[in-house]
Amino acid sequence: MYYIASLTRWLNMTLLDRLKQIRLFRSVIYGVVGLFTYPGLALFNTVEIEGTENLEKLPKKNVLFVSNHQTYFGDVIAFVHIFCAFKWGKFNRLGIPYYLLNPFTNVFFVAAEETMNSSWLTRLFKLGGALTVKRTWRAEGADVSRDRDVVDTQKIDKALSKSWVITFPQGTTKPFAPGRKGTAHIIKNNQPIVIPVVINGFWRAFTKKGLTFKKVGTPLTVRFKAPLVIDYTDSVEEILNQVMDAIEQSKDFMLKGKHHLMKVVEN
Repeated sequence: MYYIASLTRWLNMTLLDRLKQIRLFRSVIYGVVGLFTYPGLALFNTVEIEGTENLEKLPKKNVLFVSNHQTYFGDVIAFVHIFCAFKWGKFNRLGIPYYLLNPFTNVFFVAAEETMNSSWLTRLFKLGGALTVKRTWRAEGADVSRDRDVVDTQKIDKALSKSWVITFPQGTTKPFAPGRKGTAHIIKNNQPIVIPVVINGFWRAFTKKGLTFKKVGTPLTVRFKAPLVIDYTDSVEEILNQVMDAIEQSKDFMLKGKHHLMKVVEN
């Protein structure tokens, strides 16, 4: 029965979804995207990585990375580079990108459908491992209000059942924007290991909607924290608050940021 069900799911997939399940196909995609994006991360800018020791003993599936968001593509592409380098035994560094010869492919990322078609490179990256979803609060540049798409949730649940998944709880590049409850629902329903990630510098180095440089020589930082200790019986609101604190995008961190800015101005 298991094999029949698996075959049925395979036959019901689109050609694109079938290709995404083929490791060799995804390896080629990540290799090409990595080759074109490496200079922007490590040559024209500098990337400082912390906390990859927290990735050492993670299982191969049901791991959710939650992060703040600064650009549509630069953030998640940096994650893929770091995972590939880590696979080759590089801790907290990228070094020479020979890791692209055999990239890490056991990872998917959540992305808004409308953001993944801005260039040939992003469309190619979409083929590698994008879990495209419809945003419930915004579409085609306008504010909307619609219910979560069950199919979108199922995509993420399925990906977690066999791999790592990267998501951005705020769903926007605006700093300190409120988190979306969808992430908390995913955590509550799947009970994954949750790794918080805090990034910075990407908004300064790259344009928001593409991979065009805004400023070279920018220090980019990516910090992986220890897995969250989560009580999965907590409410969705409580879980979301915990996540937002962990990625340093809660109201408390916003107030600290304003206080810090005022002190800098005064000095």
